[in-house]
Amino acid sequence: MTAAERKQKIKAYADGHKVLVRALKKLPKKMWKWKPAPEKWSIHEILIHLGDSESNAYLRARRFLAEPGQPVMAYDQDLWAQKLNYHAQDPNEALALVGLVRRMTHRLIRNLPESAWATRCTHPEHDNYTFDRWLEIYGGHAHGHAAQMQRNYDAWRASKKR
Repeated sequence: MTAAERKQKIKAYADGHKVLVRALKKLPKKMWKWKPAPEKWSIHEILIHLGDSESNAYLRARRFLAEPGQPVMAYDQDLWAQKLNYHAQDPNEALALVGLVRRMTHRLIRNLPESAWATRCTHPEHDNYTFDRWLEIYGGHAHGHAAQMQRNYDAWRASKKR
């Protein structure tokens, strides 16, 4: 990844929470628990997932910098959604958590030396897990889920017209 590409991804990472907040303003809360299909996530579940995912991203970023070469934890996001009863958790708390850990991590990464981005950790699902790869994954994570939430809303509206 070039320095310019990295800078753009760091900006996208920093903007992730704002993207989610803007997206949620367009989505009525009465449909947040609606699922487009049994195996798909509701907006509520997406928000709880983001809290869990961002917490893992927060820890992973610090592992890259403080303990390069060490393993990072993988987790089964669908199993977490089921076993942790995502619909019983508070989506507003999860959104606040996303904002907090993103701000803290953005402050940590925004001015790192070039050499930091080549550090590696071991990940059971990624062969070449560099800090650059971490940024690729999490830089667009919130944006992708904001689009997913909009698709849920569009499907919910379509289901009401039938």
